[in-house]
Order: sequence, then structure tokens, then C-alpha cells
Amino acid sequence: MGDNPASVGRASGPGSPDQEPEGAGAARSDLRALTGKVMRRVLQTLIVLFGISVIAFALVRLAPGNPAALLMPVDATAEQLAAMEARMGLDQPAVVQYFRYVGNLVRGDFGYSYFYQQDVATLIGRALPNTALLGFAAMLISLGIAIPLGMLAAIKRGTVWDSMAMLAALIGQSMSSVWLAVLLVLVFAVKLGWLPTSGSGGIEYIILPALCLASQDYALSTRMLRSGMIGALGQDYIMAARARGIPKRRVHWQYAFKNAALPLLTVVGSQIGGVLAGSLIVERIFNWPGIGLLMANAIAARDFQLIQSILLISGLIYTVLALVVDALYTVLDKRIVAS
Repeated sequence: MGDNPASVGRASGPGSPDQEPEGAGAARSDLRALTGKVMRRVLQTLIVLFGISVIAFALVRLAPGNPAALLMPVDATAEQLAAMEARMGLDQPAVVQYFRYVGNLVRGDFGYSYFYQQDVATLIGRALPNTALLGFAAMLISLGIAIPLGMLAAIKRGTVWDSMAMLAALIGQSMSSVWLAVLLVLVFAVKLGWLPTSGSGGIEYIILPALCLASQDYALSTRMLRSGMIGALGQDYIMAARARGIPKRRVHWQYAFKNAALPLLTVVGSQIGGVLAGSLIVERIFNWPGIGLLMANAIAARDFQLIQSILLISGLIYTVLALVVDALYTVLDKRIVAS
């Protein structure tokens, strides 16, 4: 007896559970690969954070001097010093101190700053938005300089424009943040009187420190974009687009820049994390109330609880940003999913 054609049609139709669209299967495969890649990066992030917590804990305690003694008067007795050490938990073995510190972190307790007489979480929560604002402004300035320079150098490769753009990138990469900060203050604050020398407030207070942070970031971004644009402009699809009579500006921005910007994404992600390191000097010079200034004061006061927590938070931000950038890069470039 033959099969019922209707039943065969229903069994083999596009809505059948035995068959699925080819694109849906490929999408699920890409999603599984992406999920596996992200999970591996999350595991690596946890390992890195563990290493940061150990290193931060060890470095603070290996530094010379007694943190408890710095908080006591110079004429403090041995009994008073011992009481302060017990209050700070410094009388316990280092292993006990570390596991107590980790246990408090798991509960969301970052410790207490005996120098500032406040919870560490409160201090970091107050300073971190200021550093984020400074970093965002610096990144806007960096990209605002790097994108035009990098594209100009690639499009005008081998000309005087290329040489001038690379010279500007070399100058930015060679300049010291300290020297540039002094120069900016001397010119724009002292001589011209246009901007304040330090502190926080309106937008005028963020311009000089943001310029200092952006000075070295734009140099690497410019060189990376130039290299990517040169590679993209030599591809066959660019030549085909030009042969079709598509305007050069559209070819450069819509086709070449779109592909050349992928490597730039990784550089920008690392630079955002690097703001936390660069802000230590810049915020100190301009007295900007961010994580960098807080860290500098904590180091001077040997405030070990604050130092440990800032290092851990900085490491967390850096690794999370690296994870996000890696995920975005994978989504934008499907060739990376299988790697």
C-alpha cells in the first residue's frame, strides 16, 4: 500500500520537526560557539581576578613600614600600637588575613579606610564616576583625532599628508604625560587664563586632564587605523566599488573604514582599561577627584584596605572590558567564532 501523499507532504514540509531552515541551524551553531568562547573568557577573568587579589594583598604587606603606626601619634605607646594592629586585623597571620579579606569581598564588604574614616566602597563609589567621565572625554578626544589622521594617512599614503599624520602620532606617543600636563597648565591656565589649573566642576575643569590622557591613546589608534585602512583599500571589493562609480567618500567610509575599524575596537577597549592606570598621574597633577587621586593618597597613607580594593576593582573593570570587546569582536567578525 502506497504512502498518503498528503501525509508525506506534511512530514517533509518546511514546518516539519524533522527539517529546519539551513540558516537556523547555522545560527544555533554560531550561538553555541560564541557562548562557549564567552564562558572560557569568563573563567579566565575569574582566574585573573584571583591572581590580582593575591598580588595586591602581598604587595601591600611586603612594602616597608607599619600601616598601623602611620595612623598613630608619634608618641603612641607599644600597647596603643598593638591595639590598633588588632583593630585593623594585622595581628593575625597573613593567610588568615587573606581569607578574611576574600570572605568579606564575597559578601560585598570592601573593608574600612582608617585614613579616611569611611567605608572603602563609599570612597570608590564616589571617585569611580569621576574617573569614568574623564576617561570618556579622553576617548572622545582620542578618536576625534585618530580617525581623521589614520584615514588621511592611509588614503594619502606615501605623500606629505601621510608623513605629517605619522609625525603627529609619533609626537603623541613620545610625550610624557607629566611634561604635557605642565605645558598645558603653563599655556592655557597661566599664560592665557582660559582654563583652571586643577579641581573639578564644570566642563572647563576636564579639558586639560582629558587632553593629557588622550595624548598617547590617539597615537596608537592612528597607526592601527592607518594599517587597517591600507589593507582594506587594497581589497578586490574596494576596486569593484570604485569601478562601479561609487563616490570615493562613500567607498572610504562605508566600505574601507567599516572593515578597518574592527582591529581598532580591540585597541579602544584596552585603552579604556588603561585610563585607570594613566589617571593615577594625571588626576594627581590636576587634583581630579577620581580613582587615580584616591589611589595616590592611599599609597601615601599606606591605607592597605583601600589600595587592595582599588587594585581589585581596576582589574575587574579591565578584564570585564576585555571580555565585552572580545564578545563584540566575535559578533562583528564571524570568522573568529570557530577559533
